[in-house]
Amino acid sequence: MGLPLRSAPTRLLDDHDLPAVREVLARNPVADVFVASRVETCGLAPWRLGAQMWGHVVDGRLTAVCYSGANLWPVAAGPASAKAFADRARRQGRRCSSIVGVADAVQLMWRYLEPAWGPAREVRADQPLLVISESPAVAPDPAVRPVRPDELDLLLPACVAMFTEEIGVSPVLVDGGALYRARVAEFVSRRRSFARIEDGRVVFKAEIGAVAGDVCQIQGVWVTPELRGRGLGAAGTASVVAIAQATLAPVVSLYVNEFNHAARRAYERIGFHRVGTFASILF
Repeated sequence: MGLPLRSAPTRLLDDHDLPAVREVLARNPVADVFVASRVETCGLAPWRLGAQMWGHVVDGRLTAVCYSGANLWPVAAGPASAKAFADRARRQGRRCSSIVGVADAVQLMWRYLEPAWGPAREVRADQPLLVISESPAVAPDPAVRPVRPDELDLLLPACVAMFTEEIGVSPVLVDGGALYRARVAEFVSRRRSFARIEDGRVVFKAEIGAVAGDVCQIQGVWVTPELRGRGLGAAGTASVVAIAQATLAPVVSLYVNEFNHAARRAYERIGFHRVGTFASILF
């Protein structure tokens, strides 16, 4: 068991707190699979995690946590916890590029942080969180497969295009793309990057961005613009779902922007159903 939790409202957690953190993460394994996957891979030491994990402690018990890295991600945070995490984030100063997670907690944190951090570049208040645990209802595309390491330079432009289209800024602006390239390469090396490649170009791609327990999460779904509307996205995503269920976890999730009606229709055809709502505050 971990060491007894101190009485401070929030504090920096470490590996001694792993049992209590895992208990918090288990409350909503679909919504919090990203944070859970980071914890299971790296533990809680900031130098390994590449982030801090904050804990909100009430009457000696860990009630909620918040991942504070490139993203600020509250977990199991009710109103009191969201306020406590926002207070800590405000004192520290903004170091993240987004606040992401269950909509109620994210929006409450932003209400407290906006006077100090605002305005945001964009607020996405309604992002359906979807899940599938059955076989996909759309026939998988047999041409979708794991990307090989020697195909990294082929894949990278598609990843940059997806990121820029989705987030609204290019991932190569800060450091020439070195960090982003390393991230894409890591997905490829772990066989969690999938694509359909035709005549030397990527026409569909997606990644498994997180795996923890019985849940994994798809991210970065993209179809080359000139071939959209032909079913490549639905069939390709169905392939990734089938591969993930067979090799990683039986429950597959993703979240999507409310305004992306074409993607939402495709995910519904595949068999995804809504289990919650995310929100993202983008800086």
